[in-house]
Amino acid sequence: MDDAFRTEMIEGYALTQPAVPMGSPMHGGELLSEVRVQLATAMANRHGLIAGATGTGKTKTLQLLAGELSRAGVPVFVADIKGDLTGLAVPGDATNQAVQDRAASMGWTYEPKGHPVEFLSLSGKLGAPVRASVHSFGPLLLGKVLDLNDTQTSILALVFKYCDDKALPLLDLADLRTTLRFLSSDDGKPILDEYGGMSSASVGVLLRALVVLEQEGADVFFGEPAFEVADLMRVTPDGSGVISVLELADVMAKPRLFSTFMLWLLAQLYQALPEAGDLPKPKLAFFFDEAHLLFDDASKALMDQVELTVRLIRSKGVGVYFVTQTPTDVPSSVLAQLGNRVQHALRAFTPEDADALRKTARTFPITTHYDVERTITSLGTGEALVTVLSPRGVPTPLAATRLLPPDSLMAALPAEDFAARVASGMLGAKYGTRIDRESAHEIISRQLETARAAAAAAAGVDATVAATMTAAELKAAQKARAAEQVRVEREALKAQQRAEREAAKAAERAQREAAKEAQRQAAAHAKAMERAQREMLREQQRMAREEQAARARAQRAMARRPSGRRAAAKDPTTEIIRSVFGTLFGK
Repeated sequence: MDDAFRTEMIEGYALTQPAVPMGSPMHGGELLSEVRVQLATAMANRHGLIAGATGTGKTKTLQLLAGELSRAGVPVFVADIKGDLTGLAVPGDATNQAVQDRAASMGWTYEPKGHPVEFLSLSGKLGAPVRASVHSFGPLLLGKVLDLNDTQTSILALVFKYCDDKALPLLDLADLRTTLRFLSSDDGKPILDEYGGMSSASVGVLLRALVVLEQEGADVFFGEPAFEVADLMRVTPDGSGVISVLELADVMAKPRLFSTFMLWLLAQLYQALPEAGDLPKPKLAFFFDEAHLLFDDASKALMDQVELTVRLIRSKGVGVYFVTQTPTDVPSSVLAQLGNRVQHALRAFTPEDADALRKTARTFPITTHYDVERTITSLGTGEALVTVLSPRGVPTPLAATRLLPPDSLMAALPAEDFAARVASGMLGAKYGTRIDRESAHEIISRQLETARAAAAAAAGVDATVAATMTAAELKAAQKARAAEQVRVEREALKAQQRAEREAAKAAERAQREAAKEAQRQAAAHAKAMERAQREMLREQQRMAREEQAARARAQRAMARRPSGRRAAAKDPTTEIIRSVFGTLFGK
């Protein structure tokens, strides 16, 4: 073997600090078994890429790295798309001759070992359910997931602000959908005066985007209890990192759900973890298997978010590894953030494949020992071109490497064993039962039902009938009822006014009649008084005449009497009085 190559490998991969062994370098068909290509655990948070064509051993490389990192005390998160990483939980097959031969060729003692594994599931069928609340996404991240423009994202932010102010929990998509519909309705529009407004067209876009997300299965992901990222960073009492395996076999046809969760999880890790700087080993190693599912059809806003998160989360002590078929599956802006690289074989069957191969070859460090483009196409299964960052932060020499066999089972667990391990998982009891507490959907629906009942009562519509009416029909009925009530009140007022006028006329007539009667009585009284006065006057005149006549008779009588007898005659006055009153009283 070339001495220069041997020297370069020995010097490039000689480490005095803890490291993850990966394999031994090859050159010219020979294996340099005394050298270990390895990754210093202190550099495992510098992110990485595992790429290669189907069947070249990418998943087994992932399994190898996950197991070795767990053995080194680093918690690991793995997205298992096809369900073939469940074997991490049990020791490998020591009787497998191919495994023994590979280990022997590299001078490696194969020790089968299972690792502490917790199985998670977005659907809840293949592990402890993983859920997140809508509120935990926030309007900006959720807007990127829904591929909204700036105006639509601002409306989403308005909805979140309203819910915060009114203590309306946004837990699932039903809460967000109900709040959107309420705020865009006639009942909700006045509420938005202090927040701004939202157009019906923008609300329609948001609702349609939610429908698309629901069709991708996100309705099972949003809810409570929300997953706590601290549960990904557990270590067993013996110091081994727990491997959290997210089983996605039942949702692999729904890449939008997968990418939504991954983006949320990275964002939560970034927000929850403090700045850590350079650590002896990462707090968490994060593996994206089938990473192209994360980037396929992703919007620019979403890509910007992924790039930002990957660039900044390193300082939080998290290493992110993308596993995919070709490096071109990962955007160049993200590739630029990666420091560790394992490139399995690529095949060039089409002009497009040839172009991708040339582009891939040009991205490796310059080496005099390999024709990179030719080497990539000639690598066997379980072999890869490897370059990682040394503890000094510079790339190690490019090495065509025969990779070590994973110490865990390189096959899926039997269904019965897998089900038993899922049932015994520590997180199943914590997240197994879905919680549906009162949130924005229930609160707003109850308020609307109360308002609807009041509107039905105001419209005079039976509650059963009102339940079948649209809001517009109920409002029209209420308006008609109000108009009828106004008409009835107007008619009652007219009747009252008419009655008051009739009463006033009757009172006026009665007053006139009373005045006439009083005048008539006064006139009659006056006539009676006048008649009495006339009678009295006549009586006085008659009495005066009687007196005068009596006097005249007395005078005549005295004139006829003899003078002698006059002396003896009675007093003339007395006689006159007697004659008068005697006439009156019959004496």
